[in-house]
Amino acid sequence: ELIDLKMIQCKRVVNEVLSTVDFVAPDDRVVFRTCEREQNRVVFQMGGMGAALLSDPDKIEKILSTLVKGIRRPVTCKIRILPSLEDTLSLVKRIERTGIAAIAVHGRKREERPQHPVSCEVIKAIADTLSIPVIANGGSHDHIQRYSDIEDFRQATAASSVMVARAAMWNPSIFLKEGLRPLEEVMQKYIRYAVQYDNHYTNTKYCLCQMLREQLESPQGRLLHAAQSSREICEAFGLGAFYEETTQELDAQRAKLSARTSEETGEPAEDTSGVIKMAVKFDRRAYPAQITPKMCLLEWCRREKLAQPVYETVQRPLDRLFSSIVTVAEQKYQSTLWDKSKKLAEQAAAIVCLRSQGLPEGRLGEESPSLHKRKREAPDQDPGGPRAQELAQPGELCKKPFVALGSGEESPLEGW
Repeated sequence: ELIDLKMIQCKRVVNEVLSTVDFVAPDDRVVFRTCEREQNRVVFQMGGMGAALLSDPDKIEKILSTLVKGIRRPVTCKIRILPSLEDTLSLVKRIERTGIAAIAVHGRKREERPQHPVSCEVIKAIADTLSIPVIANGGSHDHIQRYSDIEDFRQATAASSVMVARAAMWNPSIFLKEGLRPLEEVMQKYIRYAVQYDNHYTNTKYCLCQMLREQLESPQGRLLHAAQSSREICEAFGLGAFYEETTQELDAQRAKLSARTSEETGEPAEDTSGVIKMAVKFDRRAYPAQITPKMCLLEWCRREKLAQPVYETVQRPLDRLFSSIVTVAEQKYQSTLWDKSKKLAEQAAAIVCLRSQGLPEGRLGEESPSLHKRKREAPDQDPGGPRAQELAQPGELCKKPFVALGSGEESPLEGW
C-alpha cells in the first residue's frame, strides 16, 4: 500500500539490471516496481484514504464518471457497506449508473475490523439488485481457509467472483487447487523473489511477519523480527548462500551495464582492478541520528592504528550522479550504485569496506556506544525526508475506488 501523491512525484525508470520498470521518488526511493509478468495483473486503487469516500457520494460519482469517460481500461469500484441496507443499495445503484464494469463489496461497515463477521446477506442483496458483476470481499477471517472455500464464499454471497486479500497474504498458495503448500516452502519462495527483485527489506520483513502470524514468537520468528537487512532475513531462513550468489550476479550485471553506459557516452572507463565492490546505498533512516558508516570506519582505523580512509569521488556527466572509492590499508572499496551527492557516495563506499571486513557499520541495533559523542555529519547526506512508501499496517486494507488494468489468462502461480 502506497500513497498516490508519491506516485505522481515519481520518475519512470527502466531498470535494465532487474528487467523491471521502477517509479522512483525525488529522494531516490523506489516507490513502485513492476515487471513484464505482472503487466496484465496490476490493479491500482485510488481515492480517499481508507473508506473516506463513503461519506461523499457526489465525489465518488464524479471520480468514477471521469475515469470511465477518460480511459480505455475497465474501471471498477470497491466499497464497504453502509450502516443500513437501504443506504447501501442506494449508493451502489448510483455507482452502477456511472458506467463502471464491476463493483467489489467488502461486507463490513467502515468501523468494523476483521474479527467482526462479514455480512454475506448484504453482499447478496447487492448482487441481486445490480446488473453489473459483484465481487465479494471480506471472507478471509471466517470463511476462506483453503481453495474450495473461495467458491463456497462466492455462492453464499451470490457474487460473480471473489476478491481474496488476507488469506492470500497469509499463504498465497491458497489459489492452488491441489491444496496449500507448507508455509516454510512458501516463505522461502517469496524471499527468493524479494532478493532477485531487490525488494526493500522492510517490506519483505512485513510480508513475512504476516505469513508467520502466531509463529512470530518461535525461534525463526524472533530471528526475523531482529533482522535489519535482506541479508539477515535470508540467513534467518537458511538462504544466506542464495543471497550472496544473487547479489554477486546483480553486482556483475550493474558493473557490465555501467561499463556499457560509459562506452556509449564516451566517458573514459576507470581502472577498477583490485577494487572490492558491492551494490549498496546509504539509507539515513537505518542509522541512529549521530552515527554514520564513515564515522565507524574512521574509528576502526584509529583503533587499528591505520591511516585514515581516503575517498576519491567522481561525477558521471550523463546524469550527474556520484561514485566514490575509499582506500583503507592500500585496499580500495566501492559501491556499484551511483548516488545523487558526493557525501552519499562516500558513505556507500564506507559501507562496502566495513561489510567486507565483517565490521559493524553503525546501523540501528549494532552501533557502538563510543560513537554517540562524536559530532553528527552534515545533514545534506540524508538521502531524503518522509518515507516514499508506507507499509500497510495489520488490520488495515485499502478501501478505495480503483482502476483494473486488464486481466491475464495465465495462472498467477505459474512456475510455482
